Amino acid sequence: MTYDLVIKGGNVVLHDGVRKVDIGVKDEKITCIAEQITEDATKVIDAKGQYVMPGMVDTHVHISEPGRTEWEGFETGSKALAAGGTTSYVEMPLNALPATTYKEALDLKLEAAKNQNYVDYAFYGGLVPGNLDNLKELSDAGVQAFKCFISNCGSDIPGDFTNVDDYTLYKGMQKLAELDQLLCIHAENPTITDKLAEEMVSEGRTTAMDYVDSRPIFTEVEAVQRALLFAKETGCKLHLVHISTSEAVQAILRARAEGVDVTVESCTHYFALTAEDVEEIGPKAKCQPPLRKAKDQAKLWDELMDGNIDWLTSDHSPCTEDLKEGNIFEAWGGISGAQNNVDIMFDLAVKQRELPIHKFVDLIASTPSKRFNLPDKGEIAVSKDADIILLDPNSSYTLKREDLYYKNKHSAYEGRKIDCRVTKTIMRGNVVFDLDEGIIGEPKGKLMSRNDSK
Repeated sequence: MTYDLVIKGGNVVLHDGVRKVDIGVKDEKITCIAEQITEDATKVIDAKGQYVMPGMVDTHVHISEPGRTEWEGFETGSKALAAGGTTSYVEMPLNALPATTYKEALDLKLEAAKNQNYVDYAFYGGLVPGNLDNLKELSDAGVQAFKCFISNCGSDIPGDFTNVDDYTLYKGMQKLAELDQLLCIHAENPTITDKLAEEMVSEGRTTAMDYVDSRPIFTEVEAVQRALLFAKETGCKLHLVHISTSEAVQAILRARAEGVDVTVESCTHYFALTAEDVEEIGPKAKCQPPLRKAKDQAKLWDELMDGNIDWLTSDHSPCTEDLKEGNIFEAWGGISGAQNNVDIMFDLAVKQRELPIHKFVDLIASTPSKRFNLPDKGEIAVSKDADIILLDPNSSYTLKREDLYYKNKHSAYEGRKIDCRVTKTIMRGNVVFDLDEGIIGEPKGKLMSRNDSK
């Protein structure tokens, strides 16, 4: 046999640990893992001194095409993902216009995504007031999961996403349980957070710390507990996105112990940055839920290191730079983070806190691929897609604006020193990013449909 690609001499992260082995790739699949591969190969990559890991599976990415393509498009967004070591992603039903809450809107997004993605991709459907009758058609069309907001969102623009009321949440969970679909929820109590924000602005309290204090920890916990109660009542599979507090994680663990089918994610920025940092960085670091104070972040780190957080995502939520101007209450809430998940979290969790590297791979790839029914992703194993990244643990760099592939080149991580670096990203056997060459070739990303895994 002549392999299409052989990766030689690297420290390969397998499901149970690290081994120095070679990897053979043929027809986009991993076909051989051996101590030494001697057969011919069209291309050979020397991975000596580097970790060889499965590419990240990022299940929380906002691409704003169509409708708000000036914020982020599939081409630029997927380039950033590839440069950061992500080889597949699931795209949220907002902030494109129209939102992906009915099949015709999904069809628009499917068409817009064709021949633009440098990594593989899938889509969410949305649960919003008034679209209960659209859930089955979205599920039948292959959306990977559904998303809703127990938090204020959207705008007055026709077709924009809107948050659920309790009736829609309850009835939607009933329908999604029947469809065996996963519901992902942004959980914050909007009545309290909106009123607290109004109070602070009216009093002239518009600092970064005031913004954090307008979205206190209990408002996340209360909304999480409500979602868990509804899930227990309906039997709906639940996933809580971008959880920012230990208190919410503990509520989720208690519900899981009581039989609720629930998982939990958090995001790189909740571990890399604190509320205190926002005062220096400014609105580029504004997000919902907000970055937490250092004392609360320390407790979230304990949850991660104890294995209580199932996986990590970027919650890449880009916008044009003008929307990040003004005081922090007025600025758009979202961090551009798709390009710096693997390197920052490897540095913080593996290098600085000695998280076992195979546990790190579970957090970025193995667990989300299983929960989102992506059987060909998330692991270096024979017959899996050859979605592989190389990471140099001994390389350091400072992130600069010119390094960013986003359509709008701003990031809360600009100026940050990162003590490791993704050097290659391989998607189904194709090298799509190389540290020296940048993005390589034409977009070859394919649509991943839930229907394909049935």
